Amino acid sequence: MKIALAQINPTIGDLEGNREKILRDAHRARDRGADLVVFPELCVTGYPPEDLLENPFFRTATQRTVEHIAQHVPSDLGIIIGAPVPNPGAYGKPLHNAALLFENGQLQDRVCKTLLPTYDIFDEHRHFEPAGSRGIVEWRGVRLGLHVCEDMWNVHHPEGYNNGHRYECDPVAELGAQDPDLFINISASPFSIGKHAVRNELVEHICRRHERPFLLCNQVGANTEIIYDGDSRVHAADGTQVACAASFEEDLLVWDTEASADACTPDRDPVADLHDALVLGIRDYYEKTGIFDKALMGLSGGIDSAVTCALAAEALGPERVVGVTMPSRISSEGSVTDSERLAENLGIEFKEIPIEPAVDAFDEMLAEEFAGTEPGVAEENIQSRARGVTLMALSNKFGHLLLSTGNKSEMAVGYVTLYGDTNGGVAVLSDVLKTRVYRLAHHINERAGTEIIPQSTIEKPPSAELREGQKDTDTLPPYETLDAILKRYIEQKKELGTIVSETGLDRDLVRDVLRQVDQNEYKRRQAPPGLRVTEKAFGVGRRIPIVKEWDRDVGEALAEESFAE
Repeated sequence: MKIALAQINPTIGDLEGNREKILRDAHRARDRGADLVVFPELCVTGYPPEDLLENPFFRTATQRTVEHIAQHVPSDLGIIIGAPVPNPGAYGKPLHNAALLFENGQLQDRVCKTLLPTYDIFDEHRHFEPAGSRGIVEWRGVRLGLHVCEDMWNVHHPEGYNNGHRYECDPVAELGAQDPDLFINISASPFSIGKHAVRNELVEHICRRHERPFLLCNQVGANTEIIYDGDSRVHAADGTQVACAASFEEDLLVWDTEASADACTPDRDPVADLHDALVLGIRDYYEKTGIFDKALMGLSGGIDSAVTCALAAEALGPERVVGVTMPSRISSEGSVTDSERLAENLGIEFKEIPIEPAVDAFDEMLAEEFAGTEPGVAEENIQSRARGVTLMALSNKFGHLLLSTGNKSEMAVGYVTLYGDTNGGVAVLSDVLKTRVYRLAHHINERAGTEIIPQSTIEKPPSAELREGQKDTDTLPPYETLDAILKRYIEQKKELGTIVSETGLDRDLVRDVLRQVDQNEYKRRQAPPGLRVTEKAFGVGRRIPIVKEWDRDVGEALAEESFAE
């Protein structure tokens, strides 16, 4: 039997667009000789659909979309798709998160998800009723251990894979006890740094334990701040990975159960993965909203804005990126010249708009109120807020998507100006520690084989340039020190004593950083959503389902619109 894994990039709420992607790959799979084609979790609605599931019209439109797909798939092809389905029971939530198997337009079987995650970005238990039992799906004489995403993450493994969350059952073990010929998992599993290796180890463990092949079909693409890397794969019964889909792009992978295959072990570079994830996040945010003309950002001559700009140019093309330098009397000459060099290297549109008139106007306006006080942070932040207002004015006037450029290290401890450099539609680097930003800069230049980001930008001491001679280290520990603390506290959830013992740093220094993180949590929630690249991001981003026309057949045409939760 030939089985195809269709790794598609769905858009939340775009039932018509998702339907066409599913039918496109179903026909492509049949053309390549596939008997069965498998699609990701909730591919009909896009993941995560969240409160769209509470809308009766949307649920009806989803059901009709599923029926349309079933009727228009090649008649001799089996298809597994992920969709919400009504709960037929008298009690519980109204929907199940299901994997549906169709052939010849008829539903052959359905498997409902058992483990409903309610941690980190997930909130499935709010909408779905878990499956009450687990069973094998028999199709064309093959016994399929079909299950959905989280159901594979509660395996009995000494190290565990679910961030300390424990469920009452192990669906894969229950299916394995029923003698399947192979396992199939349909997923919408988000990207995080190192996730590829975690999946490898988990699936290898399942295969070795049950001595069965394992197929994983995962969603690709970004829906607001959540990025999905794809990374669909096939593992042989001994755990060896024998087929690999591309990462960070749509792909169709066909595997023959009877054919021998060599091991597939793609090299993974964490910095390259981080780069590709952020490029995908920018591109999908821009394209799926469908309301912006170009991307816009402020260029300070520093490393953060330079990396953000280079990522945006890669994601959208340089012709759709605008960089703006906004010098004040405090700005160094390099802040302008390095910004200009970057723009020339990338081939983007470049503007210089001095903010001195706005800063002078604020100084004059506030002179009476500030009389008798020493200049300080308030005056410094007027510069940042003048830049923020300038960029928002350009964004509003010309329909540009404003990208904010702050990194995770600064945002975590509050070393940002609210309503200044936090302005924007999406915060590209807000889940990227400063030391990783430098690695990205080097990777961008190495990838291009030439100097894209000026070496002077990489080498200069980081500074907000809001007062004469200012350096980040006047306020913060060196970023190598700060990031060692933040990685353990935010991403690894370690406490004060453990961080001190692991790093050897001064206890008072570590305590002060942790205090800043905790105090800054509320401010972070007022910042734009950031592209998530670690499993434990700082703060809670906002998810914005992008809704297009649901289904003309329902009889109610909806204008294309964006809904913000």
